[in-house]
Amino acid sequence: MSEDPAGRAVAVDDSSIAARTDSYFNRTKAIVQRFGDCRVTYAVFLRRPVISAPRLALDWVQRVAAARGTTFDMEVMHEEGAWVGAGDPIFYLSGSFAQLVDLETIILQKLGAACVAAHNAYQMCLELPQVPFLAMEARHCAGAEMQEMMAYAASVGGAAARREGAKGFIGNANDATAHWYGPGKGRGTMPHGLIGYAGSTLRAAEMFHETFPDQDLTVLVDYFGREITDGLECCRRFPELAAAGRMAVRLDTHGGRFLEGLDPAESYAVLERHAPQAVRRYRSETELRHLVGTGVSAAAIWRMREALDEAGFPKVRIVASSGFGVGKCRVMAEARAPIDVVGTGSFIPDAWSETYATADIVDYDGQPRVKIGREFLLRRNGNRKRNGHTG
Repeated sequence: MSEDPAGRAVAVDDSSIAARTDSYFNRTKAIVQRFGDCRVTYAVFLRRPVISAPRLALDWVQRVAAARGTTFDMEVMHEEGAWVGAGDPIFYLSGSFAQLVDLETIILQKLGAACVAAHNAYQMCLELPQVPFLAMEARHCAGAEMQEMMAYAASVGGAAARREGAKGFIGNANDATAHWYGPGKGRGTMPHGLIGYAGSTLRAAEMFHETFPDQDLTVLVDYFGREITDGLECCRRFPELAAAGRMAVRLDTHGGRFLEGLDPAESYAVLERHAPQAVRRYRSETELRHLVGTGVSAAAIWRMREALDEAGFPKVRIVASSGFGVGKCRVMAEARAPIDVVGTGSFIPDAWSETYATADIVDYDGQPRVKIGREFLLRRNGNRKRNGHTG
C-alpha cells in the first residue's frame, strides 16, 4: 500500500489491482507473459471536450511502477487545466505490455470523471467571473475516492478559469480535500440541523458566534421560511460584524416555495427594478425558474439584497447555494444577481456516460497499429508533447 497527497491509502499491489480490473485484461496479461512481452503505447482520451485533469491517474500509475520495479513513459499532450477537444489524447502511456495491460480499468476510472467535472467547474466560474465559488461536493459523492476526485477537479477547473480573469473556486467544505485549494481547512458555518436544534435562526447565530467568536458569521436563513425577517434580525443582533463586512446570509431556499414575500408577480417586479433585460427575451422553462421561480432564484437574491440595503446593511454579503450548475450560473450572470459567494457541488457530472475515458494501444514495439476507426489517435510526425511527465 502507498498513500496519496491527502493521506488516503491507495492500493497498488498486484492482487488489489487484479481484483478491480476487468477480467479480460488479467487474462491478456497471462497470455502476454506466456508468449512474450512487448513495448506498447496507449493513447488515453475522452469522446467529448473537457479540461485536462490527469494528475490522479498519472500519480497512481507512477506508484504502481515503483511498486512493480519498472518504469513507464508518460507524454502529457495537454497540461493540467488545458482545454482538450473530443477524441484528442490527453496523454500517451508507454511501457511493458505485461505491466500496463491490467492498469487500464483503474486509469480510466481516475481520469474521465475528473476531466468532465473540471470542465463543468471551469464553465461555471467563467459564467460568474466576479464571484468566488466554494466546492460543496462531498455529500453527493459515492465515497472517499470520488470525493477526492471531485475536489481535485473543481480546483483544476477553477484555476483554469482564474487564468482567464475569474475568481474561481477558493476552497471547499471539508478538511480532507481542502489541500487542493491551498493551505487551510474546509469552510462553512451552519447546517439546517443546527437551526432546528437552536429553535430559532437568531439563536443558532448566537451559538455559533459564542463558540467561534473570531470567525466570520454566515447565517443560513431559510429554515423557517423567513429569509428576510430572520436575516435582518441576525444583522441587528451583530451590528459590528455586519458593518465590518464579516457577516453573510446564505440563501438555500428549496424549490418547493418562494423566498419570503415573493410570488410570481412580485418576482417579476423585482427583476423589472434591477435587471429588466433578463426577462424580456425568450426563456426556457428552466431559465424562467432560475429567474423568477421558487427556490434560490435571481429575483430572490435581488430581493434579499434590497432588504439588506434598505435596512442599513450594505456590507452584509449574500452566499447562494442550491443547484448552481452551468445553466443556473449563466442565468444569474444575465440577471446580474448580486451574489457574493456561490456554494455548489453541481460540477459533478449529470450524465455519467459522458465521463467514460477510453484507452487504445497505438504502437507495438515501434510499429504503429490501432483498430479501424481510431487512426486519429496515432502520433503523427512532428507531433510534440506540450508537457512531459515520466514515471
